[in-house]
Amino acid sequence: MSNTKKTKSSFEIDSFQREIIKNSFDTIADDMAITLMRTAYSGIVRDSLDFSTAICDPEGLTLAQGVCTPMHMGSFFDAMKTLLKQYNGSIFKDDIFIFNDPFAASGQHLPDIYIAMPIYYKNKISAWAVTIAHHSDVGGIVAGSNAIGGEEIFQEGLRIPIIKFSEGGKFNQALWDMISLNVRTPDEVLGDLQAQIASCKSGEKGMSELFDRYGVKKILNYGRQLQDYAEKLTRAEIGGFPNGEFCFTDHIDGLGENPETLVINAKVIISDNSITVDFEGTSKQVPAGVNPSFPFTKAATYAALRSVMESDIPNCHGFTVPIKVKAPLGSLVNPIFPAPCGARGITGYRIIDCLFGALSKAVPDRVTADTAGGSTLPTISGYENGKPFVFCETFMGTWGGTSKHDGQSGVPHMGANQSNVSIEMIEIKYPIRINKYGFIKNTGGPGKYRGGLGLIREYEILSDSASLNVRSDKRKFPPHGLFGGKNGSKSYNIINPNSQRRILPVLMTEVEKLKKGDIFSHEMSGGGGYGPPIEREESLVLKDIIEEKVDIKIAESEYGVAVIEDNLGNLTVDKKRTRLLRNELSSTSSSLNKLN
Repeated sequence: MSNTKKTKSSFEIDSFQREIIKNSFDTIADDMAITLMRTAYSGIVRDSLDFSTAICDPEGLTLAQGVCTPMHMGSFFDAMKTLLKQYNGSIFKDDIFIFNDPFAASGQHLPDIYIAMPIYYKNKISAWAVTIAHHSDVGGIVAGSNAIGGEEIFQEGLRIPIIKFSEGGKFNQALWDMISLNVRTPDEVLGDLQAQIASCKSGEKGMSELFDRYGVKKILNYGRQLQDYAEKLTRAEIGGFPNGEFCFTDHIDGLGENPETLVINAKVIISDNSITVDFEGTSKQVPAGVNPSFPFTKAATYAALRSVMESDIPNCHGFTVPIKVKAPLGSLVNPIFPAPCGARGITGYRIIDCLFGALSKAVPDRVTADTAGGSTLPTISGYENGKPFVFCETFMGTWGGTSKHDGQSGVPHMGANQSNVSIEMIEIKYPIRINKYGFIKNTGGPGKYRGGLGLIREYEILSDSASLNVRSDKRKFPPHGLFGGKNGSKSYNIINPNSQRRILPVLMTEVEKLKKGDIFSHEMSGGGGYGPPIEREESLVLKDIIEEKVDIKIAESEYGVAVIEDNLGNLTVDKKRTRLLRNELSSTSSSLNKLN
């Protein structure tokens, strides 16, 4: 006997078929992502995977999101709501829309360009295919268009309101030409836009096949029911959380040579089966490109909350319904025009980190200690043989320790399922040589479960000259530990580390001029530790030493584990001395706790 029920419209819901259709939506969105990745021109899209895809219903509600960037989830609805309001009654078959502006189009930042396409079936809009991709350049005062030092959005590049890129199948050539003229890398930008269109066409094909098989009415009914199902699962999950108010304050180091700390304050209010996240007390918006648009703030909030839920909740709009996000207008996380937003990603990552800090007080077993703080975004640009080049990547990453295992190393931040570009792909396309790429010893925060190791990447300039712009963080405020775990290492941006060593700010407001042979080295911070280091199993400390993740001195000073080496070079734990060391560390820790 099938598990069915009737809705108010007497539509019968078969839970098995709902799961099949849900997976069909997911597959179509994933196919869109694969199409976009395979046809993209730029490394930031093709290799770093800085993009997202979605299938939406006729009202613009997300039915499924493809693999890639969780921080884009939840932002599609605001963009689609704005589009549908503006073009109500003027959307036709074979129209394609393009936009990016945070204020005029509910976008995120100017490099993230939306391409949205209505999916017509039997002369009626039956769904939408939507993509968003980070483009290699959209103009502005800094190559790559991630100008941290820009004081208003006009300095950041092309602002595109919601425009028909194609109307009735005929492309807007004037817009195409204008984009080409105003970006530094027109081949890559126009190629990636074509890849986004191909992705939307893939979504159209998949949804049309689904309509052919089941009928439009049935698919849309199941789509609506899927939203209700996701909401119910989310509310049930929240219902298992403790009620209360859970607060945390996190920080961004600040801007330029004389940084002033930016504060992100979050209060998570759990009340039965709903959550309110209030950012009251967060710093005011700044005349620099780290202000995320409010749709992006909401999307980052949804990503953080989704990651601590254990149920298999569909990645659709219904998940967001029980979650309310509040932020003062004019604050860092809800800026007003003409706030610049080019490097807003760093604040999105910090929103997630801040929420993890608050959630550690409510659901401590479901969060990690602090991460490396998201991606570092280096942009190296210049001219080679008279032709401009712009290299940028989202360089990740490491996590903090958890209640069950060490922090993972060499993984993306949970807010952005992106990838480090391979050395070969960088060197074959750009006048850059990668001299070093690997993990850094002793960088993971000590803990019962150690933080993941930080990474290092060194870029040598092979062109006659180049410009460097870097978005990073976590030096003044390194990744924090949880429940007795210690901080991870600090991050550094270094010019010529082996000669004339010079340290750059974490958030550069001015471009650094480089010449041939100069080296830029980024040392990423390590993840925070989870739990007291002296509770770490001795065998795990020994394993870390053997694998060269921790040296013998750190093993003794932080973990209280003494290691000896025999004549054959074999390492073993000195049990007697370890007991003495751990007793000393325990006594010191108890004394400090009494003083505090």
